[in-house]
Amino acid sequence: MTQNVSHIEQLCTDKGMKMTEQRRVIARVLSEATDHPDVEEVHRRSLAEDARISIATVYRTMRLFEEADIVKRHEFGDGRARYEETPTTHHDHLIDMRTGIVTEFRNDDIERLQKEVAEAHGYKLVGHRLELYVVPIEKNKET
Repeated sequence: MTQNVSHIEQLCTDKGMKMTEQRRVIARVLSEATDHPDVEEVHRRSLAEDARISIATVYRTMRLFEEADIVKRHEFGDGRARYEETPTTHHDHLIDMRTGIVTEFRNDDIERLQKEVAEAHGYKLVGHRLELYVVPIEKNKET
């Protein structure tokens, strides 16, 4: 039985990367991720497919994928490196400080304002990263 090749597996192959079966599993796990998992979470998910994958293998593979610009590493203030497939379009991140949930968003007003601020200071904006750290708004508990 052959499995479909995941997007990240294909990127690795296109870049000439040697794809071991364990790398394929890790690539599939990352391709299927709808969140921004850390290495421990990638390892946990990979174990469901191949119980022989060690945490060291996941660390090495993540570093390899990062160096090949296949995944992006993020530090969201919780002491864990979190990963996402290298985006093809720009987006920013909203990080819930209570749950750790990361929401991707794009806002044209923010994009325009950042460009205006750079220009006002005599610069041309060539890139940026915006991370908003948030907590839920508490509802009034009136009785």
